[in-house]
Amino acid sequence: MINEIKKDAETRMDKCVEVFKSNINKIRTGRAHPNLLDGISVEYYGSATPLRQVANVVAEDSRTLAITVFDRSLSAAVEKAIMASDLGLNPMSAGAVIRVPLPALTEERRKDLIKLVRAEAEQGRVSVRNVRRDANDKVKVLLKDKEISEDEDRKSQDEVQKMTDVMIKKIDAALADKEKELMEV
Repeated sequence: MINEIKKDAETRMDKCVEVFKSNINKIRTGRAHPNLLDGISVEYYGSATPLRQVANVVAEDSRTLAITVFDRSLSAAVEKAIMASDLGLNPMSAGAVIRVPLPALTEERRKDLIKLVRAEAEQGRVSVRNVRRDANDKVKVLLKDKEISEDEDRKSQDEVQKMTDVMIKKIDAALADKEKELMEV
């Protein structure tokens, strides 16, 4: 029973870390990265469709993304969706390919992005701690129902705490990498 609780907690903590990493990948750095446009949806036959399903996005060089739309009639809709996003990008159509140049980040914008990344990291830590609390509560119920001993309770809480510490270190490492990436010129 305790092992199931720990496995569940570990799975949920891993998901928290993955969500954090995917959230910070969407935050723009000075470099062109295809994941930058993951959050953009295009109006396609009356429904919002993710950009990845209607076009191929590649990093042409360190400052430019190249988007090849599968259906040429969608080019204008893709451009409009990119301009409407909160990324502050201005796409340029060049025949079958849409190029999105990434402007250099100002120092002020870098600091704002770092604040945003740190807020995401704190949210990730809070999520991991919530999973820890849930797991400990489940173990407490087992103790209360006299299904486990106090020693098993303490041991499982220690193991869940160690798991929590490992996950928070993963979040901190990803945060440090992203901060370093943001401060590179």
